[in-house]
Amino acid sequence: DRRRDLPAAGSPIQPIIKDVGEVYSRLLDHRPVIQGEIRYFVKEFEEKRGFRELRVLENLKTTIFETNERVLPKCEQAMQDNLSETFKRLQAANAMIHRLQEREYEARKLQADKVMAREEKCIAHWEEFMKEQQNKRAEVDEEHRKAMERLKEQYSEMEKELAKYVSF
Repeated sequence: DRRRDLPAAGSPIQPIIKDVGEVYSRLLDHRPVIQGEIRYFVKEFEEKRGFRELRVLENLKTTIFETNERVLPKCEQAMQDNLSETFKRLQAANAMIHRLQEREYEARKLQADKVMAREEKCIAHWEEFMKEQQNKRAEVDEEHRKAMERLKEQYSEMEKELAKYVSF
């Protein structure tokens, strides 16, 4: 069946098919035009730019290589030197702060001990003062009692004498 559908090589339809193919390729097939435009754009881009991007990338590659090979090790060494020196300084500062804290702790402890000694001394002085006051109070009470007894005796004698005069 297919052989009947295919036109024969010498048939009159052959030029029509060829013309239809050319019209199709010119009107509907844009690949050759697009490929030509792409080739033109690439050619213009390369000529006008002059491989500038490639040179920039090569310069970047050289700079990165130089940085990795020369600058970075120098920076690492300088950083290590500075960090070790800084670490030593920090350790020294830490030790000094520790000593200062110990001195301050000792000073506070000494101050607290002095305060405690003063408080104990004040308490002892207060207790002595209170004992002395009790002794004086006892003395005053004793003197008062004696004075009261003398007055009682004196009043009783006065009463007796008054009693003698009342009988008159």
